[in-house]
Parts: sequence; C-alpha cells; structure tokens
Amino acid sequence: MSTHDHELSDLDPQSQVVAAGRPSKTDDAGVNPSINLNSTFVAPGATGYGRYGNETWSALEGAIEVLEGGKTLIFASGQAAISAVFSLLPRGAVIVSSKNGYTGTMVALRKLEESGAAEVRYVDVSNTQEVLAAIKGSLFLWLESPTNPGLEVADLPTLIEAAKSLNIGVGVDNTFATPLLQQPLKMGADIVIHSLTKYIAGHSDVILGSVSTNDSALFGRIQEVRKFSGAIPGPFEVWLALRGLRTLGVRMERAQKNALELATRLSLHPAVEKVRYPGLASDPHHKRAKSFMKGYGAVISFDVKGGPDAADKACASSRLITFATSLGGVESLWERRHRWSAESPTIPKNLIRLSVGIEDVEDLWRDIDQALNSSQR
Repeated sequence: MSTHDHELSDLDPQSQVVAAGRPSKTDDAGVNPSINLNSTFVAPGATGYGRYGNETWSALEGAIEVLEGGKTLIFASGQAAISAVFSLLPRGAVIVSSKNGYTGTMVALRKLEESGAAEVRYVDVSNTQEVLAAIKGSLFLWLESPTNPGLEVADLPTLIEAAKSLNIGVGVDNTFATPLLQQPLKMGADIVIHSLTKYIAGHSDVILGSVSTNDSALFGRIQEVRKFSGAIPGPFEVWLALRGLRTLGVRMERAQKNALELATRLSLHPAVEKVRYPGLASDPHHKRAKSFMKGYGAVISFDVKGGPDAADKACASSRLITFATSLGGVESLWERRHRWSAESPTIPKNLIRLSVGIEDVEDLWRDIDQALNSSQR
C-alpha cells in the first residue's frame, strides 16, 4: 500500500473506491497509474522479474487492500485465487464448505475429495448450528455468503469467531457482497477472495481474481504460490479492473435499488414459484443480512413455473437482458443455472440467476415480464 493509500483509511468506502490505488500527488504526476508492460527489470531491484511483481498490479492491490483491510495479491482469475488458497492445505485436511456455491469452487473441492487430498464436509451455511457442529475437528472453514446462486446468508460474525476460537482457518468468498457491503477480515477471517471479473471490474471485459489477508506469514505463502504457479494477471487487464473499481459505489447503489424493485415484483408474478433475495423482508435470510451487511447485493434467483424448459424459454425470450453466464457487470444477465452440469444438485432445476445491472428499472421489468409470460405458453 502506498503512502497515499494509508491516508485513506478514515474515508467512507464510497470515497475509497475512487481515491485508492492512485499515484502520489506530486507536480505533473498522472492522476491514474500507468500500464507497466515490462517483463524484465534492471538489477538490482525489489521486483526482480515480471512474474514476481508489476507496478500496475500494485496499484489495484493497494486499492483492494484499503477496501478489505488486508494485504492483497492479484491472480489471473478468481479460480486461480481459490486454487492458490486450497493449495496451502496439507494433504488429508478436513474442509467445511457450503453445499451450494460457485461452481468452480465446488468442482475444485470435489477434485480434492476424489484424489484423497482432502475430506470435505458440506453444510447449509445458513444453518449456524449445523456449521458449528461440522467444524469440530476440521482445519479450514470456507464460507461463501451470500451463496451462488441460492443466496443463503451465513452468520459470518458468529461462524468466524467460533472457528478462530478453535484455531480453524477461515476463508471467505466476498464476490457477491463486495467490500462495500461486508468486510470479513475485520470480522476475523484469515483470507478473503474475489472474482474481480464480477463487481469490482464491473464491465464483463476481464478475468481476474484476488486474495487478501492481514496475516503476513500467510501472505508470503500465497505470494510464493503465485510466483511459481504462474497464475499471474496481465497488466492491461489489471489496469481495466482498477478503472472499473472507480464506479463500484455508484454501480452497486443503482443495481441494488433495481434488484430490490425487481425482486418485489417477481414475488408477485404468476409465472414465478419462489424468489430468493435477502433484501426482501419476506426472505428467510433478510433479518440476518440486515444485522451485519450494509446492503443486499444485486443478484436475484427465482424459480420459474413449468420446470426447466419454461426457465430456458424465459431466458431465451429476453431482449434487453442478456442470456449469458457471469454476473456483476453494468448490464443485466440471466441464465438457468442447471444448464451447467457442474451446478450443485441441491439447486432447483428451474432456478434462474439474474444479475441486475444499471439499466432503467422499468425497461428491465417490461423485458422480464414479457419473457416470463412467453415461457408459460
């Protein structure tokens, strides 16, 4: 973190996303960091080689450090970041994880199980007592909250405190919430990861990930993994992600406002069986989310009447919303999650995940309404 970034710790996160990761304010300095395209550096020096560091990486890492409150490393993808974390665990480690979650994580965990490298205990992370029972005798608790795509909310403060009291490591995937809505390191978590591809970059044009921690020894181990696994990001993509970060506050504000309105209307639509969105007062996770989160995010999941075929037809019938995987961009995206074979079997076959963008909410609703109506014919 630069001296400039250290001075931002007392600012609101809405200001930090704009100000962090910028060059020092000296005469004729650029307002934005430059893109460093060098792979080779003159010796002697701190960087050494392009696989070990880059000024452009450092700018984004410093910005995320301000937001998450922990030293940060950028990776070539969110999946690379997750894999780096799991690679630190000794063979035979017992991992407690949500039974619903990002498919890349779930596939990685299954592969660890199949190879005998780890024992995984799958839990409903919204069931606090179930998680507390499962962590006894484990080495690592992996939390994703809200979960993808079920939108279950874990009681992060309680679970993190309990795990740490038992000397169990805790990692949190904070992609859906972003550091604007919750900061797990400040709750006591050891590691926070992001798919920067999603909300932080925000424009569906880069694939990147990050790992943050306030444990210096753990940071060093993860840094070694990045150096020698080769999962390094391209400087141009990192620069784009930093530029995208600047509007995270206004994007999240607009997208969340849209999401609450659309979730409310979806809950009354005759073609919808169930809506999952913690911002709804009727949602089973609303009270918990409200107790420690600063917002509810901009992803809605809902089950369409008529089964998988009707859900597929709805997604294919949209005009404004794009039928595509991923989330967190300025544009609204939706898909039936079980079109992917790796999706968790506990997720309903007719569930659509809707990543709400920043478009006009009435235009979005007209598109959703006509698509759902088409799905019932």
